Amino acid sequence: MIPLFRLKAGISLVLASGSPRRRDFLAAWGVPFLVRPASAEPDPEPGEDPRTFVARSASAKLEASGWSAPELVVAADTVVVHGRSVLGKPAGDADALLMLQELSGQVHEVMTGVALRFPDGSRDAFTDVCRVSFHPWDEAVLAAYVATGECLDKAGAYAVQGQGAFLVDRIDGSWSTVVGLPVSRLAALLARQGWLLPA
Repeated sequence: MIPLFRLKAGISLVLASGSPRRRDFLAAWGVPFLVRPASAEPDPEPGEDPRTFVARSASAKLEASGWSAPELVVAADTVVVHGRSVLGKPAGDADALLMLQELSGQVHEVMTGVALRFPDGSRDAFTDVCRVSFHPWDEAVLAAYVATGECLDKAGAYAVQGQGAFLVDRIDGSWSTVVGLPVSRLAALLARQGWLLPA
C-alpha cells in the first residue's frame, strides 16, 4: 500500500487500544505505529452524561497506557446511547438480543471520545457524535445476527462495518465514528499541529 501520511520526524505513534478496527484505520494511513492496549474500562457513574462518560473513559485509557517522549499516544472509547441509556458491550447472547431489540426501528447516537498526549507532553481531547437509524427488524432476524457471534465485543451489540451493516438505515455523521475512531477529525487535528504530514 502506498502511504498516505507520514509522521513528523523523530516521533512514534502509539495506539492505546486493542481494537482491530482502530488498528485498521491507522494502518490505512501508511504510518508506522505501536499497539499498547490500555486495561482501563471505567463504568458510567449514576446519572453521568454519556458524552462526559465517554470522554472520561478515553482519558482513563490514555493514562493507563503510559507515555514517554517522543510518543504521540491516541486513546479512544466508543459507546452507543439510546435515550439516556449507555449501551456498552453485551454480557452475552441474551443481552445482545435485548440491545438490538431496543435499537430496532429507532434512532440512537454513537459517541467516540478520543484522548491524545503529544510528544511535547501536551494533551488534547474531543468527542465525536453521530446519529444512527436502525431499520425495524423482527426478533428472528436479530437472533440470527446474534448467532453469528459478531456482536459480542461491540458497543450496542452491532458492527456497522461487518455483517451488522444490514441493520442500519442511515447515518448522520462520520461512519468511522460508529466503527470506533473519528479518523477525519483525528487526522485534521494531527495535521494542523504538524504531527502528521502528507507522505
